[in-house]
Amino acid sequence: MQAISFLKNYIKYPKMIGAVCPSSKYLAKKMVANVDFKNAKCIVEYGPGTGVFTNELIKRKKEDTVLLVLELNEELFNSLQKKYEKTKNVYIINDSAEKVGEYVEQHGFKNADYIVSGLPFAAFPEQLTKNILDNTLKTLNKDGKFITFQYTLLKRKLINQFFSDIKITFEIKNIPPAFVFSCAKSELDLKNYKEAI
Repeated sequence: MQAISFLKNYIKYPKMIGAVCPSSKYLAKKMVANVDFKNAKCIVEYGPGTGVFTNELIKRKKEDTVLLVLELNEELFNSLQKKYEKTKNVYIINDSAEKVGEYVEQHGFKNADYIVSGLPFAAFPEQLTKNILDNTLKTLNKDGKFITFQYTLLKRKLINQFFSDIKITFEIKNIPPAFVFSCAKSELDLKNYKEAI
């Protein structure tokens, strides 16, 4: 049922969804491999879709770690809300990733430790991607990581404008195969970006 719902949403909103089927469990495991769940206090997820990455994050996080899940698509949001409404410290939010900082503050944190993204940046207008990456960089703590996946390396240079330290791995067991970007925040990243603009 989840795959059918996902496909319907892809047909209706191809630029918002970005793929014809949900991510695989193999990609999900690779996406969370660099998360220090023992010490993370606040984790954010962008664009969860049907919740493949969300499940993996909930399974591994400590009970008192807060997970904020931002989903703009109303149908997917409603489905996720029903699925996780009784899960402690998991908050499903129907809004844009551009507002990540606001929601992190609303839940009592100055910064997020990790931000995991399923957003299809290759399908987004460049300015929207820049807005999201800008707010992501500002919201992460000094040792924070931004983890995203893309089906191509087309957006590598753009992401590199915000994160200078990027490690890329590849997951073939996904449809289509995907590149995982693990982006560590550098103290100079925000300063360099502000100077560039």
